[in-house]
Amino acid sequence: MIQQYEEQLLTQIDQMVETASDDELFAGGYLRGHISLSAASCELAGKADINMMNEAVDSSLSAAQSELTPADQLIVKDMWQQLKQA
Repeated sequence: MIQQYEEQLLTQIDQMVETASDDELFAGGYLRGHISLSAASCELAGKADINMMNEAVDSSLSAAQSELTPADQLIVKDMWQQLKQA
């Protein structure tokens, strides 16, 4: 279930590439890493719930906030919200 959800999220990011702005391309690339690492972490821990995966990505993004400027943080958070809602 987690692997399918990860694939769905990454496919959504890939589909945005043709029409995405530079900021969206950056956010998509940045999120890909957090999504993949969180999915792997959930699978290793035996967690199969999508909500747990979303929480893992949220935690990963929170832990990495210092990597981004406040403006970039907003762009990434907005894209993450869009991906979760789609």
